[in-house]
Amino acid sequence: MSSARHSLFRRLRSMSLSGLYRHLAAGLALTLTLALATAAAAADAPTKVRIGYQRSSTLITVLKTNGTLEKALEPLGVEVTWHEFTSGLPLLEAVNVGAIDFSADVADTVPVFAQAAGAKLVYVAEEAPSPSAQAILVPANSPITTVEQLKGKKVGVTKGAGSHYLLLVALAKAGLSIRDITPAYLTPADARAAFVSGNLDAWVAWDPFLASTQAQSGARVLADGTGLANYKRYYLTTEDFSKRGGKVLDVLFERLKATGEWVKANPSPAAEILAGLWGIDAPTVEKANARRSYKVGPVTRAGLAEQQKIADVFFAEGVLPKKVDASDAAIWAPATP
Repeated sequence: MSSARHSLFRRLRSMSLSGLYRHLAAGLALTLTLALATAAAAADAPTKVRIGYQRSSTLITVLKTNGTLEKALEPLGVEVTWHEFTSGLPLLEAVNVGAIDFSADVADTVPVFAQAAGAKLVYVAEEAPSPSAQAILVPANSPITTVEQLKGKKVGVTKGAGSHYLLLVALAKAGLSIRDITPAYLTPADARAAFVSGNLDAWVAWDPFLASTQAQSGARVLADGTGLANYKRYYLTTEDFSKRGGKVLDVLFERLKATGEWVKANPSPAAEILAGLWGIDAPTVEKANARRSYKVGPVTRAGLAEQQKIADVFFAEGVLPKKVDASDAAIWAPATP
């Protein structure tokens, strides 16, 4: 018999009968507590995951199309439902109020605005930087060749989008501010129509709008995000689901990571899938996808550094209602990074 067991028996022999009862009762209570906690966790495990996405959510769109996520979640007895949104802010609002459980990728600026509004969201995954996937466009025949020449010009941009941040930092680098131009705050569809019809001097767009407009009109890139804005994209969930849906989130993380790798390794088949869904020809989709990293990884505290820069720039411009501390955001960690 081991010395540890001898020690245990000596302690038990030295106890009074009432002390022994108290010792055994405490052990039974602990066992019962653990058993109840395990049972509660099992009972509280999700049986459904509601996924919100935008039409341009590449990796989620591929997963929705090929059915591999449902297959991967089947052993857990988890059903998937899909919910489409027109843009990132309504999508995260739906996450915040619990209308959906998981958000497809949104531009890096969107969680900053959600945080400023008091939303309690949890970062689940990120796509590595894709700075060339958003850019300031000018018409093919425009005399404008530098950002400095945008002074006094009418520039289309979507308020609060990653393109808005790119415009602000590009102007600042050129010694200008938003007050030196005439900003036209438009949705991507409206901005594209205005740009193609000649009603804008420039437009700040992101892929696939960027690639499709280049293909349609021959528009030139005046400046992209290289050296200015990393343009990362994030996947988020609710506080509740981050606690209950660990295994589901692990599966989602793994499938997103694998899908991103597949899209980059198979550019033509991936473009064919997305072309029909987006109403864009496959070569244009392939060009857009080439500028996106689609490299899915875990979110780190250090990796959120640019989120703070974005928050500070927008607050200084009066776009955010209050200061935001990006380090206050919650982060979920996958079992296998």
